[in-house]
Amino acid sequence: MYTPPPFKPDRAASLAFAEARGFGMACAWDGAKPIASALPFYLTYAADGTPQALFHVARHNPLVKLAGGLPSGGSWLLAVNGADAYVSADWYVSPDQVPTWLYQAVHLTGPVRTLSGEELALQVDALSAKFEDRLLPKKPWMSAKMTAARLDAMKKAIVGFEMTVEEVEGSFKLNQHKSETDFAAVAAHLGVQADAGAQQIAHLMRQARPEVFANPTNELERSVP
Repeated sequence: MYTPPPFKPDRAASLAFAEARGFGMACAWDGAKPIASALPFYLTYAADGTPQALFHVARHNPLVKLAGGLPSGGSWLLAVNGADAYVSADWYVSPDQVPTWLYQAVHLTGPVRTLSGEELALQVDALSAKFEDRLLPKKPWMSAKMTAARLDAMKKAIVGFEMTVEEVEGSFKLNQHKSETDFAAVAAHLGVQADAGAQQIAHLMRQARPEVFANPTNELERSVP
């Protein structure tokens, strides 16, 4: 991943982002072309602190043949994207600006192994629990609610994986390198867009440089009609 220094988060922030997002694109090389699948995941940590990403795919997914060895070399990429938004050059206060795109993205890279049946059973419940927790106070769904025959059929239809994360790369491009006036102006324009991604980026900009918006002399944040 190409990441200019102003946009590079530290390792902990990148992992926290990936875990909070919990959805990404798993990519591998089959010797002739890239293979990719969008999927949910969760992170755990080995005894030595090494991150591990756990997920599963349908048994007939071509990724199944690429885990743990050639031709992919055993190394996969899990690309995790967050909010993104277009920025018009007209939104800056300073002249001679160009349009750009703001976003958050993290890439996790490492070898992948196939989970055993017992490990897959645990993975299914842990993965659903991660997202069911977001629906509280709804009573969480668990695989135990399924009949034994249906649950067994479901497990046979999927294959679980564990990625040992050897490399963590992130890019949180939020215009951190711009002046206070330009930064505030862009955040203000993004904040009034109908697009949810633009509004989220505006919120992240305020979190990234709160001093810009705490400055009472900075009226640009309120200059957008």
